[in-house]
Amino acid sequence: MQKWEYVTVPLLVHATKQILDNWGEDGWELVQVVPGPNPDNLIAYMKREKA
Repeated sequence: MQKWEYVTVPLLVHATKQILDNWGEDGWELVQVVPGPNPDNLIAYMKREKA
């Protein structure tokens, strides 16, 4: 059975791709993006399989 770990990551609108690329390099997969507490922020939910 697969086991997962999860993380929430604040995203800045002007640097979204760079932030997601950095997390992706570490094996994290983007699950969902939702609005953050203000218009300049988003929150990314990410997961990766536990080793």
